[in-house]
Amino acid sequence: MFQIGDKIVHPLHGAGVIEDIVERTIDGASAQYYALKPALGDTALFIPTDACDKLGIRPVCSRAQAEAFLCQLDDLTLGEDKNWNQRYRENMLHIRSGNLLEVAQVIKSLAVRESERKLSTGEKKTLTSARQILESELAFALHQTPQAIAEIINQKLKI
Repeated sequence: MFQIGDKIVHPLHGAGVIEDIVERTIDGASAQYYALKPALGDTALFIPTDACDKLGIRPVCSRAQAEAFLCQLDDLTLGEDKNWNQRYRENMLHIRSGNLLEVAQVIKSLAVRESERKLSTGEKKTLTSARQILESELAFALHQTPQAIAEIINQKLKI
């Protein structure tokens, strides 16, 4: 169980800080929720405390893990070109995995695709979301701003 002040990662929303643990009643059922303040954005997320494993909620990676991850970015390669529907499904699987390298793979493939041709609205949203997820976690782990992390990622991925 996490505590107030812990930095955690939601696979679809990125990293944030637990600001409170609250009890809410929804449809007559009472449950405890983590009130998560994402690193990027002004929204608050309420995550059921008993569903963290199922949702893939985990602590923010350590500084050493983040530095090792950044070293691995140089070796990321592009996958084969697929139709939009296949790319979308594959990209969402990578993002939902919570694996930083898989999220970086999504960013690289969509950024390269964007430089070659225009992205659809859905792919632009996926790219923005993947960047936010990766930048927010690395910003916490490396104690830097998300903007500084974005520049590092762009350099490492050569985009």
